[in-house]
Amino acid sequence: MKLTPIRLALVFAIAVGFAGSAAAKELRGTDTHALDYPTSQALVYWGKLIQERTQGRYSVKLYLLDELGGEKETIAQTQSGTLDFTRVDLAPLNNTVPETAIPALPYLFRSVAHMRKAMDGPVGDEILKALEPHGWIGLAYYDAGARSFYNTKRPIRTPADLRDLKLRVPQSDLFVAMMQALGATGTPIAFGEVFAALKAGVVDGAENNWPVYEETKHYEIAKYYSIDEHSLVPGVVLFSKKVWDTLSPEDQSIIRQAAKESIAYERKLWDARELESRAIVEKAGCIINTIPDKQQFSAAMTPVYDKFVTTPNLKDLVKRIQAIQ
Repeated sequence: MKLTPIRLALVFAIAVGFAGSAAAKELRGTDTHALDYPTSQALVYWGKLIQERTQGRYSVKLYLLDELGGEKETIAQTQSGTLDFTRVDLAPLNNTVPETAIPALPYLFRSVAHMRKAMDGPVGDEILKALEPHGWIGLAYYDAGARSFYNTKRPIRTPADLRDLKLRVPQSDLFVAMMQALGATGTPIAFGEVFAALKAGVVDGAENNWPVYEETKHYEIAKYYSIDEHSLVPGVVLFSKKVWDTLSPEDQSIIRQAAKESIAYERKLWDARELESRAIVEKAGCIINTIPDKQQFSAAMTPVYDKFVTTPNLKDLVKRIQAIQ
């Protein structure tokens, strides 16, 4: 992918770490993706707003592509205060913070608009609040697209087509349970290791969105992409609570507001990137099909909901999301 002038400017900005003055406090954080990925660009934008609004008292340094470890490692580093922030998928948080599993529930959201409205409102705020007792401040949700199945063997049209396939899933019990309910084997593998696992035949495929499928070159190996959009779970920007508690209320407000403002920026980039990624995949000759009847798939999810939606609070979150028009 060519670096446009905007992307070249972002490369320069990230290289200098938004250095304003020698006395600037550096906020160090991560994303698993490359610089030109929408979430990474949104973090750069967020950092620029912080620098401007603190008159250079803070700078932001962003480490990309698992330079400091995978999501599991950077989540722990942020919790301990070794890192100031990280942008991750919600899935790796599911086992620790049950509320984060709710947006990851398969076939919960009817559309992107439905997901955005839910996560922008009281339900989304409540889930972010649930992170705090575990050592994280949730600042913003970034779109992570609609996840669908892809594999090396065959198109997926019915749940029967998933039977006996071994598919990579995030490090989340919920995703493993979803695959089991559909007759496949869910194999948790760190994001950065998936290409090698596909190439070696350790897994037959995976599930993810268009930009990930394209950016990671998974489409070069797993050429069957079957659109079912089983999950529209967003990513989240986590800030270390240990670090957060050392900041002044004024600086906390600046950082939080800048994160909120970066959401619209990320979504605009995301929508454009999805179209671009799909076009690249189609040009490469991948075999793409839309699953005609998702009801067969969603009907199989009853045991997944029973296993992960177990408390009155979690059941209430699901009902409130489903009621959003």
